[in-house]
Amino acid sequence: MDYEALKDQWSDVEDRDGLRLSWNTFPSSRMEASRLVVPIGAIYTPLKEKPDTPILQYEPVTCKQPCRAVLNPFANVDIRARVWICPFCLMRNPLPPHYKDITEQTIPPELHPTSTTIEYQLARPAPAPPIFVFVVDTCQEEDSLQAVRDSLVMSLSLLPPNALVGLITYGTMTQVHELGYAECAKSYVFRGNKDYTAKQVQEMLGLVAGAPRPGVPPQQQPQRAPLGPAARFLLPVQQAEFQITNVLEQMQRDPWPVANDKRPLRCTGVALSVAVGLLETSFQNAGGRIMAFLSGAATEGPGHVVSPELKEPIRSHHDIDRDNIKYYKKAVKFYDALAKRAANNGHIVDIFAGCLDQVGLLEMKNLSNYTGGHMLLTDSFTSSQFKQSFIRVFDKDANDNLLMGFNASLEVLTTKELKVTGLIGHAISLNKKSSSVGETECGIGNTCAWKMCGIDPSSSYGVYFEIANQGGPAAVQAGPQRGMMQFLTYYQHSSGHYHLRVTTVARPLSGPAGDPTLAQSFDQEAAAVLMARIAVFKAEVDDGPDVLRWVDRMLIRLCSRFADYRKDDPTSFRLEKNFTLYPQFMFHLRRSQFLQVFNNSPDETAFYRHVLNHEDAGDSLVMIQPTLDSYSLEQEGSQPVLLDSASIQPAHILLLDTFFHILIFHGETIAEWRKAGYQEQEGYENLKALLEQPKEDARELISDRFPLPRFIVCDAGGSQARFLLSKLNPSTTHTTGGYGGGVSSQTIFTDDVSLQTFMDHLMKLAVSAPKFDPNEVKVIHLRVTGGEVGAQSALAPKIGPLGLSPKKIGEDIAKNTGDWKGLRVTVKLTIQNRQAAVSVVPSASSLVIKALKEPPRDRKKEKNIKHTKSIPFDDIVEIARQMKHRSMAKSLQGVVLEILGTAFSVGCQVDGRSPKDVSDDVKAGEIDGEFSPGINSIPAPNYSNIVADNHLVPEE
Repeated sequence: MDYEALKDQWSDVEDRDGLRLSWNTFPSSRMEASRLVVPIGAIYTPLKEKPDTPILQYEPVTCKQPCRAVLNPFANVDIRARVWICPFCLMRNPLPPHYKDITEQTIPPELHPTSTTIEYQLARPAPAPPIFVFVVDTCQEEDSLQAVRDSLVMSLSLLPPNALVGLITYGTMTQVHELGYAECAKSYVFRGNKDYTAKQVQEMLGLVAGAPRPGVPPQQQPQRAPLGPAARFLLPVQQAEFQITNVLEQMQRDPWPVANDKRPLRCTGVALSVAVGLLETSFQNAGGRIMAFLSGAATEGPGHVVSPELKEPIRSHHDIDRDNIKYYKKAVKFYDALAKRAANNGHIVDIFAGCLDQVGLLEMKNLSNYTGGHMLLTDSFTSSQFKQSFIRVFDKDANDNLLMGFNASLEVLTTKELKVTGLIGHAISLNKKSSSVGETECGIGNTCAWKMCGIDPSSSYGVYFEIANQGGPAAVQAGPQRGMMQFLTYYQHSSGHYHLRVTTVARPLSGPAGDPTLAQSFDQEAAAVLMARIAVFKAEVDDGPDVLRWVDRMLIRLCSRFADYRKDDPTSFRLEKNFTLYPQFMFHLRRSQFLQVFNNSPDETAFYRHVLNHEDAGDSLVMIQPTLDSYSLEQEGSQPVLLDSASIQPAHILLLDTFFHILIFHGETIAEWRKAGYQEQEGYENLKALLEQPKEDARELISDRFPLPRFIVCDAGGSQARFLLSKLNPSTTHTTGGYGGGVSSQTIFTDDVSLQTFMDHLMKLAVSAPKFDPNEVKVIHLRVTGGEVGAQSALAPKIGPLGLSPKKIGEDIAKNTGDWKGLRVTVKLTIQNRQAAVSVVPSASSLVIKALKEPPRDRKKEKNIKHTKSIPFDDIVEIARQMKHRSMAKSLQGVVLEILGTAFSVGCQVDGRSPKDVSDDVKAGEIDGEFSPGINSIPAPNYSNIVADNHLVPEE
């Protein structure tokens, strides 16, 4: 089957199941899988809109414990015996009574061959209707605050009638509004500079069952509403829309005065903590959203990211690299703890930022990442980008239900050929162990189930797998000829019921080593997105240059493995059709804002990475490699062109789509014609149509995208043209001649290499790269200080060429040498398949110093450390036994003498005496048998009886 036919087939699978796989044929052995370079992975969109997906109104038929796989089209059904055989565990299960009438002609929907994805409406109702808590920053200009008011009032008409709504405002103080109090506006105030525990929040709001309300005598306590104490703060829209609207419209700016050289005091951390505590107490494991509207950085209380002094700038990437971050670590710890609390209770946190400056998204990112919430970064709440994006959060389906799921979780089951290694996306681990869990870890691993909380039709997750089979042709022939995976997505539907969506996938196993079907099954688009997610995941913990080197190594290895070439001949390099685009995807990924932080703030980087980990394969590819269309008078309609500076022509209009920006670029000639007003004159209708066509296409692109992209119209030479030039391949720069474009191509002033140069280097390295052997074992010995992370600059030259991250290895060494803290020790790195095992190889001096049991010392502050304590002679003997395999001495006595010599050089004593004196006694004395084990109990040791213990160490 040719590549175009395969692409159509994969596209059909994506439309039907919301799934794209990097490899559509699975390798039959672990050895073969290690040679693929790109891991086996799936981009899965659980709630991908599919109008013809059947929703079954009964409980799913599941396999017995511990398998629990759901009945699917790949199961073998014995209609006569009324049993079905689970394809995952091969266990026989009885069909339920309501299947008694099925025949070969009348089978239930879940067994139909096309029902690889099916949805069940479960009988269990949701514990509560959807909950929406608005958290609004009131330290902003009146026009901006009015825009937030208008958006919130409008959103009330978009919510389900039974939805519960609450309001929290904050500035210098945090106010929880008691919407259920009709007599006047009433709120509970929390100090902005105090860190409240969950219990304190519950007690102050009177949320503990049976607890009296603050300030109200016991005899005046009202009867509780059915929703419990929280009914005072959370009201159903259908019952109190007027009251809620009235409170929103009366919302005022924070009255606290702000000096000209100060920032407003914002207690963002307290407000979010109170919101989490409110839902945590009243609606555990019920669907709810906390929607926070931030107009500036937190400057007070827990979670503040900058001081109120304007002279102190907020942190930048440069500050983070230099570890010059005063508030960062403490703020991250605070918000991460909040995020875990919210996620564990099934609650979503959305962050909408409307500010020209940074608001602290970097520190707060896990509030959205852990809970599946939205993250939106705009210049102001008055912008159409915010207003329209906010409305799209409440999009509805044909049945007038919100297109959002609550309290969602995902579980992945596999047959014995496959194991799950992890997930990369907006979720947290449920720490569920099963036979489907793999040995290695990629992303959020060591589990087969994750909690996502918030989920919508665009929510996509990268799930990674490994091959469990050890290999061998016999194993391939004897085992099954396909590998299977099943995705089970549980979520609370906005209609009030729990749903389960089941997607079951089967793919063939490859034949013997070298089977061409394996290479033909490579989906380069899905692979690029999966590798981009891994790169972004690594970028969160590793240094930027290390991540770029990893991307380069993986690309070189893939090309070396699957390209056709003659060794050391770059001109012979050829890639198959389904591999040709992958190198240019990696080229643009390296230049993208996901890995290059230059010219982006930390908040922007956090926002871009959040969106990449949320979108499906198609949209993610647009982010990695934007699309470029050209319009001209000589052609009808748009024409896709290369993302290259050669595509800039004076008489052409370009439409660039980067997902975050939609840009219309007018060439020099077109711009001059437009400025002269030719399009308004009679006879120039074709020019007018040409100018309108890209705008219509841009409207179509914007119509269904979330978040709403920024729309830019610019001319050649204009300042806004930088958005286009930064994305183009610089084939023509100020240092090179015209490449394929002549004089009409745009010259870009940059030092970045072009795609052509990149490909030339790739081909040169691929054809000369040695074949990677995953079974090769390499051993490296390093001298380090125990319990400390060594300098990366010292580690990089030794382990960098082996494909290891100096940062990670340094952390592993510090972890494994914790018992040797402050001591200089030798560590052994055993490296296989780019994985390093760390073990300590102690020297005699380090063992002696450790036996002294001195407190750890900081070698950076304290130089020329002296060891003056005394060590028992028994410890000397024990150290000698440990070191005898490394000694050239023929007897244990000789090894003891060597250790005593080491103790003398260290400077310590042995049983209160000089090691030299003890050594003389050992040489002079004799004793029958081994060295006495009870030497510590002898007050005055007598060394005169020590003899050579030749029988313990054999002659060499």
